[in-house]
Amino acid sequence: MSRIGKQPVPLAGASAEIASGKVVVKGKLGELSLPVPATVSVEQEGDALVVKCIGSGKQANADHGTTRAHLANMVKGVTAGYVKELEIQGVGYKASAQGRGVKLSVGFSHDIDYEPPETVKLEVSGDGLSIKVSGTDKQQVGLVASRIRAFQPPEPYKGKGIRYKGENVRRKVGKTVA
Repeated sequence: MSRIGKQPVPLAGASAEIASGKVVVKGKLGELSLPVPATVSVEQEGDALVVKCIGSGKQANADHGTTRAHLANMVKGVTAGYVKELEIQGVGYKASAQGRGVKLSVGFSHDIDYEPPETVKLEVSGDGLSIKVSGTDKQQVGLVASRIRAFQPPEPYKGKGIRYKGENVRRKVGKTVA
């Protein structure tokens, strides 16, 4: 049995509906749904969700902990939401808001237009050197942030590129004259 899976998921400020093989969590920021694997069952006890392992074996134990972790992420997402911040560093590198998406000028001969999925919101700072990615789904927020970062990841010699806020980029020494 999974140690994480045994812990109940408190529904602080959210409500849950358990249907056949599916859990829907609703909160002030929206709603998310999760298909439940056949090896586990989800029950609501008071103001908490409890995940119970039905089967036995390695896959059942893995599903037990994973399902509980996904439910906890869903409850946090619909009540508080998730945010990832990106920083842009480099001479001439900047971002600008363009509709729902973002327009990146990061050293290529052309600008990059990126349109996020409907569940994710992008905010560009006034100076165009930081982007805030926010939404209710933890996986979608992380995916959008990593896709934007992948357009121009930070390089090790000058540190130019798009990086996560607080990310430490290991710098290398450049050429030396012998």
